Amino acid sequence: MSRKFLLATITLTALSGLSSPPALAQGHMGTQQEQNACSRDASRFCRKDLGNDGAVQSCLQANRAKLSKACSKVFQSHGM
Repeated sequence: MSRKFLLATITLTALSGLSSPPALAQGHMGTQQEQNACSRDASRFCRKDLGNDGAVQSCLQANRAKLSKACSKVFQSHGM
């Protein structure tokens, strides 16, 4: 894989998290940092929804008061 292609892929992946809501299960949406920040909360509160990004996002929002500081910051950074 060429270096240019790899850098473009990484850039697109990072930018996709800026325009979409933070979702967090199984590394499907959001930046890698956002995924890392919320993966533990997703596993803890939304285990039944893992694999369905939209459902995990809704679940995490429903459990907003219980989220870790790092995951809460992800939602705040997206205006949610």
